[in-house]
Amino acid sequence: MNRNNTEIERKFLVERIPGELDKYKCFDIKQAYISTSPTMRIRKKDNSYIFTFKGKGTVKKTEFEYPLTEEQFDSLMKKTEGRVIEKNRYIIPLDGGLVCELDIYKGELEGFVNAEVEFTSMEEAESFVPPDWFGKDISEDKRYSNASLSRFHIPSE
Repeated sequence: MNRNNTEIERKFLVERIPGELDKYKCFDIKQAYISTSPTMRIRKKDNSYIFTFKGKGTVKKTEFEYPLTEEQFDSLMKKTEGRVIEKNRYIIPLDGGLVCELDIYKGELEGFVNAEVEFTSMEEAESFVPPDWFGKDISEDKRYSNASLSRFHIPSE
């Protein structure tokens, strides 16, 4: 787990979910926000617990991650604001050694689906050609950040 990392990521709506999702690794994620400005998030990913601090930015931002115990997670959960986000994250390999994280939301955000792809450089991010099942690029639209979804729900365009 990186404790100090610059994240370069593009985010997309999804036109259609690829078939045979059961052949991909899937994580059950529950996350909530202690603060959305600055972004301080806690996340349960299967049976691991993580505290994340994200810097400002859209495609490129600084991200610090720290492991938590289950007890720390439960205690911090009482201090969160907004709705708890629950989703299944599928890890789908893409061409060029890239990986798509396909998020299918549950609970209050059921029906919302998006895809994220992380890159090693801005040049790689800018030259990325998304697969045909990806939809609109929402990388620069902060309304689609999970922090925003936790406070305001899904944008109605």
